[in-house]
Amino acid sequence: MKIIEINDEPIALYQLLKFEALVSSGGEAKGVIDDGKVIVNGVVETRRRKKIMTGDIVHFGNESFTVKLI
Repeated sequence: MKIIEINDEPIALYQLLKFEALVSSGGEAKGVIDDGKVIVNGVVETRRRKKIMTGDIVHFGNESFTVKLI
């Protein structure tokens, strides 16, 4: 599982996907979230602005990420 380090929390889910280059744009991030392709802490997440905090686990595509505040 990859660790995503953030400088400030919370961070919106769509921003996390964009900043980590898992998608090419904010619009694409919003689209994959709307389509139910992102799982946060074991639950399909369709809220674009879901607040992601330290310890959250995000699944997207074939990858899993845990979030850590630095």
